[in-house]
Amino acid sequence: MPARVPVPPPDFSFERQHWQRGYLQVAGVDEAGRGAWAGPVTVAAVILPATLTGAPFRDSKTLGAAQRERLAAEVRRVAVAWAVESAEPEEIDRLNILGATHAAALRAIARLDPAAQALVTDYLRLATPLPLLAPARADALSLSVAAASLLAKTERDRWMVALDAAHPGYGLAAHKGYGAPAHRAALDRLGVSAVHRRSYAPVARLLQHELFASAEAEPTPPASLRHDV
Repeated sequence: MPARVPVPPPDFSFERQHWQRGYLQVAGVDEAGRGAWAGPVTVAAVILPATLTGAPFRDSKTLGAAQRERLAAEVRRVAVAWAVESAEPEEIDRLNILGATHAAALRAIARLDPAAQALVTDYLRLATPLPLLAPARADALSLSVAAASLLAKTERDRWMVALDAAHPGYGLAAHKGYGAPAHRAALDRLGVSAVHRRSYAPVARLLQHELFASAEAEPTPPASLRHDV
């Protein structure tokens, strides 16, 4: 069996491309929750100091919950600026997930103080006048995007725990709104809640099934009130 090639840690390679053009305040941007069936999509923007060395920030998907929380606290401690914004299910259903993610990203970027002069995103091609690099897998390659992924993931996880308390029975604290078997079973048992994304196919199918079941259950009006007799 061939030896596994070590994956290099994220660095400032993309940020440096902006720095060399005179854009010193470079924000990394990443999201969490795009594929979930319930809850918000959360986007973070982070500007790290160019002098930062040895930062252990990594793509949040590669870390355990305790590691993510510890590193997210470190991001907030060392960042020049950071902001987190969310798009709720209503906005996701209205704009679609990509549009809602972009809207939340632009809100997060607008809250940065000092303001971002350029961006690195995880393949989010935002409508912005700021210079933008949007490489695939940027959360594994860019230190700023990795830092943003940590804030987006930990903030969304905390919110899903709160939603679990408000909407018990769905297991939101465990699966964070993604399509786990337990989530599918809870939807079949309890129906669609206020925090589910109605435009997502599994939820939309269940709503359609509930609509048909409700229509079939309606009693037939007496002949004297019917219009077809």
